[in-house]
Amino acid sequence: MTAVFVEDGVDKGAIWHFGEPNKEQKALLEGKAWADLSHLQIIAVSGVDRLKWLHDLTTQHLSELAVGQWTSALILDPQGHVEYQFNLVDDGETSWLVLDPGYIETLIAYLQKMKFMLRVDVRDASSEYVVLRAPGLVTEIGGPFALVPRAELEQMQETFGATAMQVGTWALDAERVAAGRPRIAFETDHKSIPNELGVLNKSVHMNKGCYRGQETVAKIFNLGNPPRRLVLLHLDGSQVVMPAPGTPVMNGEVQVGFLGTVARHFELGPIALAIVKRNTPVDAQLTVEGVAASQQVIVPA
Repeated sequence: MTAVFVEDGVDKGAIWHFGEPNKEQKALLEGKAWADLSHLQIIAVSGVDRLKWLHDLTTQHLSELAVGQWTSALILDPQGHVEYQFNLVDDGETSWLVLDPGYIETLIAYLQKMKFMLRVDVRDASSEYVVLRAPGLVTEIGGPFALVPRAELEQMQETFGATAMQVGTWALDAERVAAGRPRIAFETDHKSIPNELGVLNKSVHMNKGCYRGQETVAKIFNLGNPPRRLVLLHLDGSQVVMPAPGTPVMNGEVQVGFLGTVARHFELGPIALAIVKRNTPVDAQLTVEGVAASQQVIVPA
């Protein structure tokens, strides 16, 4: 198989596909695929106080996280806006945070600032470990995942490759979009709050103690009216080139939102995630650069 690589954007350098994206997507959904995610960045948090500390800083319930259990979490700003998004796993001695490129320096700086007198240590472990999307049926956070020492990467690739097909970000994005899982900087902007994104009772645990930004999340949840909502768009497939992320979503002559991740799904055709105003009628015929788009509800209007 000849790999085609992502040429720009946050996933630059990652494998996009191997020439058969439909076949790759089918293998992924059947649990018979794996992917190299070594372009993602990794923070290691060690020390006996690490889980309670991360529990207090994030939107997720982590104080009793089981060894080997992968989960997702956010860190919000004081107003409840999404600042960081990551998956994490704990091995009994260290918690490993996996995040998109471009966020690690500022996140480490924030974590270092919040250590106080707690017994925790934070470091960039991207040169030591990589993450692979392991074979298996898709989990709620897009796994299963395997955290692998870089020195063992080639061996693990051979192990996975013996029983499963390697796939690229095309297949992973198509699965993620169809499942309605938002990604930071694609389905978020500086105003995004968790209530808009369909992550309550997922990345955001609704029955845990206080964390930064919780007041906004709780207030909007109780009122039931976030200003915007995540939707799945089914795009007119007659266009050869699909609109880019960030393109305005229009209802007639009025902009009602912006486009997030766009994907070509082997069954659904061209689909995308988008953020639109909450009061946008669910049955409205939207357009994105002239491409017709119908909505599938993720976050209720």
